[in-house]
Amino acid sequence: MKKAHSAALAGKAYRLGKQYEKTYRGCGQCVVAALQDALGVRNDDVFKAATGLAGGTGLAADSGCGAYTGSILMLGSLLGRERQDFSDPGGIRFKTNALTRKFRERFIQEYGSIICRDIQNKILGRYYFLADPQEYEKFHNAGAHDVHCPEVVGKAAKWMVEIILNENLISG
Repeated sequence: MKKAHSAALAGKAYRLGKQYEKTYRGCGQCVVAALQDALGVRNDDVFKAATGLAGGTGLAADSGCGAYTGSILMLGSLLGRERQDFSDPGGIRFKTNALTRKFRERFIQEYGSIICRDIQNKILGRYYFLADPQEYEKFHNAGAHDVHCPEVVGKAAKWMVEIILNENLISG
């Protein structure tokens, strides 16, 4: 039963991620919202903090994919070093980092990279500088918001839900 429940939550996160990216744009916030809604762990501060992650950070596409970094932001909100325990006597940051690497490996297995520009090249055949309005329009017209980015966001949400549930980071 637990396995079926986990699969259902992962599927829900996948569907929500795709839906939110198609509707609202901003891969970092869309994956955060999908994860929060699928897992029932809404946190508006974490959602807000993901604003600048879109399009490889600030639409520049030269950093980590927003779906990738937003997922890690959510992981850290559930299993992260607390400010009152900054010295991290329990070594929480090491477990978070290990799970981040696990997520990174899954992303690289699928897309060959975690970098937005590289992912664009793989799934769209070229890179778009999203901060330029003409390039953004070409990106959109290439199906980025209808098919490609929603799929990346959906998969990232699904993979992170699987990690969160496998590690029992939330009760569910």
